Amino acid sequence: MFRLLKSLLWFVTASAAAVVALGLWWLHRPLPMPLDSSGVMDVKIAPGTSARGVARVLVNSGVQGPEWLLFAWFRASGEARNIKAGAYEFDASTTPRTLLDKLVRGEQAVRRVTIVEGWNYRQVLQALRAAEHLQYDLPDASPAELMQALGLAAAHPEGRFFPDTYVYPKYATASSVLRQAAQVMERRLAQAWEQRHPNLPLRSPEEALILASIIEKETGLPSDRELVAGVFINRLRIGMRLQTDPTVIYGLGEDFDGRLRRRHLDTDTPYNTYTRSGLPPTPIAMPGMASLLAAVQPADTPAMYFVARGDGSSEFSRTLEEHNRAVRRYILNR
Repeated sequence: MFRLLKSLLWFVTASAAAVVALGLWWLHRPLPMPLDSSGVMDVKIAPGTSARGVARVLVNSGVQGPEWLLFAWFRASGEARNIKAGAYEFDASTTPRTLLDKLVRGEQAVRRVTIVEGWNYRQVLQALRAAEHLQYDLPDASPAELMQALGLAAAHPEGRFFPDTYVYPKYATASSVLRQAAQVMERRLAQAWEQRHPNLPLRSPEEALILASIIEKETGLPSDRELVAGVFINRLRIGMRLQTDPTVIYGLGEDFDGRLRRRHLDTDTPYNTYTRSGLPPTPIAMPGMASLLAAVQPADTPAMYFVARGDGSSEFSRTLEEHNRAVRRYILNR
């Protein structure tokens, strides 16, 4: 009897050891799965999916293995309740252990899209349309309708989205990226406004944003940025027209063919700072942080004019006579 019990105990122990060894082998063995041309398998887990449901989604997505075994592993690990919803990518090296680790960490597949300083909102929308695995859910409508769809209070989208590189989960929506960019711009503008110099002829953060967008388009060399801002601030102080080409070009919209002519400068629009005093009604581009700060921390300069030298830098002048000489030297002669 004792020998029989001993043999039975040995058999049970050996069987348990074999099961443990088999389990360890399975946990560290890459899971067979179909891969796309980029070498990954897509899996989308909806919010609220149970651990059993996750196992089912994985098998339905192509993971070759019993659904019950994956579910048993999730339960045995103690992490079944910590699996996070989202869009995931798994490659050929994925094992049951690394798969669960990724799901618990919420390590979603991500992509990136960049909003460039100086872009207008139409260029931003074009970039979002072309972004990889980003669902374009924005209406092809008026600027006001676009902002309404985003749930943003501003009536015009120009200048509202901070230029930066944004990381988003695979299959995210364009509207979610834009809302994030708008929130960042709101924070950056508030930070800049808090650091403003005293006695500026700017009455609100909105005016600072408009001026920053002009500075962004007028600055070819970063070291000139505060000087460009100083010229515009000097003009605003005395009520002199800004006379800046980028605002005229923005007002022309789709009609601008790349060449600014005298008739454009003479044709009145809300954005023509040659025919109208003060700031235009909205920003004309997406300013970066450097331009936001330049708008509220301009250089203390006597310059009232500047002209592009042709190498990215600008020539600054105090008087109209000096400016006209600079124009003849850098523009007319060229």
